[in-house]
Amino acid sequence: MLPSTVKDGVDPEDAGDDMRRRAALHLLAALGAGAAIPPGVLEEVLGGVEDALGNPLDVDEWDRTVHEYGQLLMVRPAGALIKDLTADLVSVGELLKRKMAESERRRMLRVSAGLSACLAIDLGDVGEVRAARTTWATAKRAADASGDTALRAWVRGRAAEDACWIGRPASVIDSLTSEAVAIAGGAPSAGLARAYAARTYAAVARGDVAQARSSLAETERVFEALLGQDGQSVFAFRETQMRWAESYVHTLVGDNRSRETVARALDLYPPAAHGPRSNLALMDAIALIREREIDAGLQRALTTLEDHRDATTAGRAVLVGHILQALPPTARQLPAARELRALTSA
Repeated sequence: MLPSTVKDGVDPEDAGDDMRRRAALHLLAALGAGAAIPPGVLEEVLGGVEDALGNPLDVDEWDRTVHEYGQLLMVRPAGALIKDLTADLVSVGELLKRKMAESERRRMLRVSAGLSACLAIDLGDVGEVRAARTTWATAKRAADASGDTALRAWVRGRAAEDACWIGRPASVIDSLTSEAVAIAGGAPSAGLARAYAARTYAAVARGDVAQARSSLAETERVFEALLGQDGQSVFAFRETQMRWAESYVHTLVGDNRSRETVARALDLYPPAAHGPRSNLALMDAIALIREREIDAGLQRALTTLEDHRDATTAGRAVLVGHILQALPPTARQLPAARELRALTSA
């Protein structure tokens, strides 16, 4: 019996068309209801056109997509990109099932690592700790499989920074930073700078001022070797990130330059970067309280939280905790202090 393209009386081409029609209806229903487009639906709708085009794999376009997400994370509210990143990761996962040249496969693994890392950052900023941890692990494995040394170091360095803010054990932070430093092999990179920055934050957290200053100096050394980077992006380590790290250390160790350092960092960040700018404002509140400007410090913190409710980041709760700890015992029951605690709890 000759092989047939028809099974159970259904032409596969007609079946494919029917699936695309159902996907189109699903897409229109989601848009009409103001809901997110489910992953894979749009790709199904466009499938007929892509089939006619031979389903080309445009790795360059995917690279540009990752780069764009890296920039958007700096200016979009926490969690705003989770749905889009998830949908793109589903698409990349399907593409990785194709047969392709090894060079293309490595580049697509690089794309998947970048997208996974961006998703992990956004998840961490909205408090989805377990999901962020799992996604960072996927990003690390994909980066390793891609063979990209700079990306492998960056994923670990950036994951270590996030680990500082979401309260992961010190041993995890130490492991991630040590791996990043070893992979970088001394070559200056954004990943190496972020690894040293994470060591700085971890040292501050355990009250080791000497180590914090030493790690901050290492961060500065790598940063200076990276001068000339273009654009704000989570994948870069520019002067904004350097001065943010410096502000954090100066503020929490009680350096008398802290307010000056914070002001310098604020001048560097674009107005739309609400997340880092609001965290810097909270650092300024800490500095004011340490200078015994209690009312001014509390008002600075409250104004920041109220004006930038969409600017939650994984580090915000840590900074608010430091504000409350810096208050003298007699000031902890002030109405503004109680309001600050209530806002944080909410």
